[in-house]
Amino acid sequence: MHEPIESDLLRTFLVVAETSNFSAAAQRIGRTQSAVSTQIKRLEQTIGECLFERGARGVLLTRQGIQLVPYARRVIDLLNEAAATIRSKPLDGPVRIGIPEEYSQTVLPAALAAFAVRHPAVEVTVSCDYTSRNLAALERDELDLAVVFDWSDQTKGEVICIDPTVWVTSMVHRLHDLDPLPIATYRNSTWSRDFALRSLEQIGRNYRIAFIADTGSGLKNALTAGLAVTTLSRSSIPPGCRELTAEDGFPPVDSSKVVLRRSTYRSTEAIRELAEMIREAFQPTSPPPMT
Repeated sequence: MHEPIESDLLRTFLVVAETSNFSAAAQRIGRTQSAVSTQIKRLEQTIGECLFERGARGVLLTRQGIQLVPYARRVIDLLNEAAATIRSKPLDGPVRIGIPEEYSQTVLPAALAAFAVRHPAVEVTVSCDYTSRNLAALERDELDLAVVFDWSDQTKGEVICIDPTVWVTSMVHRLHDLDPLPIATYRNSTWSRDFALRSLEQIGRNYRIAFIADTGSGLKNALTAGLAVTTLSRSSIPPGCRELTAEDGFPPVDSSKVVLRRSTYRSTEAIRELAEMIREAFQPTSPPPMT
């Protein structure tokens, strides 16, 4: 039987994998180059495989090394999360947060679930609603935090992501080739009029409103069913669909900023901690446009 793998060896392995250089890795973790080399040898002996190919300019991962990287990251991330959870002071009290529907099933559930595990005594209440309504609730002291879209040049709050709105089509149905273009849009929405519809009018594209919905889920249903093309945040494009780009003859709709707004009425450690986790949840950049 092989010996168990030490987490310290995995940490060093990941740094070497990132830097492709024993000397650079040693500087980053504050050890000598010989100590780093010794740790990698111990790890290779424990696993029974060569993890790096040595060269004049540094090292490259072998096939076995590439296989180990995601497992090493999962182990280290889990250890870091466990340490942070155990060391963190227990928090309690209510936290009220408003979020757009676009992120209610993608970015935020993981952050809110992790927060609940780390701080089980905090009572989190989530309001899934339009930006205008969440901003109004924030002003009325009905929310402590609000993740909102902002299209202005004078943004109030903390910009945590740029997530452009784009035209999207189903990969199965080629409705974007039709004239007039069948589109799905929000009901009674000034944003749809000022941004989505105007983007088509500015290029002289004929369109007809084929589907009206109150929610983003409704727009996605029309999209995947082949009833219409629609506008979505780039990060929320569902499987089986793709962004319509300039090559397809479609302009971008907007470059909306995703902003974290905080209440001016109340600030607690639980609110600050949840704000930090929300910020981290948006750190992975939005997927690039398809070409």
